[in-house]
Amino acid sequence: MKIRENIHHVGVIDEKVRIFHGYETPIGTTYNAYLIIDDKITLIDFVKAPFASELLSNIRSVIGDKPIDYFICNHVEPDHSGALPLICGAYPNAVVYGTAACERELAAYYPGCKYQFVKVGAGSTLCTGKYNFKFMPMPMVHWPDSMSTYLEEEGILFSNDALGQHIGTGELLDHEINLGSLLDRAGDYYANIVLPFGMQVSKLLDSVSELDISLVCPSHGVVLEKSIPDMIKKYRDWSGNFVDPTRAVTVYDTMWGTTRKMAARISEEWKVKGVFVEEINLSERHYSYAMSRILEAKYIFVGSPTLNNNMLPTVSAFLTYMKGLKPRGERVGMAFGSYGWSGESVSQVNDVLSSCGFEMLPPIKALWNI
Repeated sequence: MKIRENIHHVGVIDEKVRIFHGYETPIGTTYNAYLIIDDKITLIDFVKAPFASELLSNIRSVIGDKPIDYFICNHVEPDHSGALPLICGAYPNAVVYGTAACERELAAYYPGCKYQFVKVGAGSTLCTGKYNFKFMPMPMVHWPDSMSTYLEEEGILFSNDALGQHIGTGELLDHEINLGSLLDRAGDYYANIVLPFGMQVSKLLDSVSELDISLVCPSHGVVLEKSIPDMIKKYRDWSGNFVDPTRAVTVYDTMWGTTRKMAARISEEWKVKGVFVEEINLSERHYSYAMSRILEAKYIFVGSPTLNNNMLPTVSAFLTYMKGLKPRGERVGMAFGSYGWSGESVSQVNDVLSSCGFEMLPPIKALWNI
């Protein structure tokens, strides 16, 4: 797909993927790669290995038998770089540009792949004729090697995993999708992938604020044009740990229904206080969906009955996942659950929520039923 004159999207749509390193992707995703035609031809990023042949076909549909001169590797994670061995074999004279960490990680992932590598840092540039690319390392957004690339003459930011979304339904431009849906998918992505790196995201936003950006081309999802201000505003909020004092999320699982009834009662009590509570039953929804709802919620209530002196495995998995993503901000937690004779689950949930740095409300226990 032509994005601009001389700028082509040559990535692929993966409409079938449903789990992306632990994160639910109910509408699939894209693995974006971009081909820039100038005196020298440049490919920005690769795709996941199973789609390498499709990437090569997409490239050749644009340039035929012409050579590619430069590869820009914004990120080594295999969904971005998996096609590297095949593409390097097809274009053996192309030079790879990336950060020092990128060089180390590519060598570890693809030890048999041969290519010439040029290390870049902040302020490094590449001239391909009329175009100048400026490299912007953004370590830990969300890997050590990560960087964005800015095409100065076109005002295009190739933003890597920043500002991305998992959307695999065929749309490749933001005006093809409802803004609310786009921001929701971006929120899912931020909550489940980028959330621990808010400080680094803030630094990136400060850097790109100095640029004249007309398009954002992320590594996943749709190209941003009309929605850029809205997306940047959301990223400012999320990286600044904004929480909405009128929103709460209740995440729970239940054995015989008592913990579910407790969740419903909690919702009613907080509704009276002007707080909307979304109830998420982990037997019905994936824990990554819960994380996306937690992103802007001030109140996080987690419930489990006791099973074998422990919380239910689904709740334990959710808490492990959430703790690793490190939700910050002025959040309030509460543990609840039912039990028959021992009741350890509620204190275990309470301990995990407390360890996340939340202000804690007194836990609630129910013996047998309510």
